[in-house]
Amino acid sequence: MIDRVTEVAEAIRLVRRAVVLSNDDAVVLGIGGFILAYVARDLAGGVTYVDRARTLNPNLAFLWGYTGWMDICRGRPENAIENIAHAMRLSPLDPSMHRSYFYMALAHFFAGRNDDAALWAEMVLREQSDHVGALRTFAASGAFAGRIEEARKAMSRIRQIDPTLRISNLADVLPPLSRPEDLARYAEGLRLAGLPE
Repeated sequence: MIDRVTEVAEAIRLVRRAVVLSNDDAVVLGIGGFILAYVARDLAGGVTYVDRARTLNPNLAFLWGYTGWMDICRGRPENAIENIAHAMRLSPLDPSMHRSYFYMALAHFFAGRNDDAALWAEMVLREQSDHVGALRTFAASGAFAGRIEEARKAMSRIRQIDPTLRISNLADVLPPLSRPEDLARYAEGLRLAGLPE
């Protein structure tokens, strides 16, 4: 983003307009909810739209994935794992399955299961080798699991992709995590992997 305040305000305006025009279209509500949560960092508003969308059409797999992502943000990693797994069962051949793998990596990381988090992150990286979120999760979980060399190698790749990333601006690139301890844990894992302050 160039002008974050203006662009976020425009995203919110467009989401609200789309929801009004959609006449309760579950796809519009779901995507709008994700935009509110991710771009505008309005987690409560995003949850409201995605929950409404899931009530209208509980068979849309991506809505369950979004719910899982929002569960991660709300500090509910076990619920996230269940919802993301449900999304994967609903759409086992989803061309965007890497998103579910990434959400699953984050959920396991915040549940304290570093080896599982690393495995899910590796699955993302097999499909998208430069997926910076998966690289970060792989580095942080690997560092906590004692695989420092692997973690530092991933950190080296992260620094090539995003040389401006630091511990001090990490929150800017992460989901809107509601539990301070989740951000602190992620930061500590990346610090161990070599991310500068």
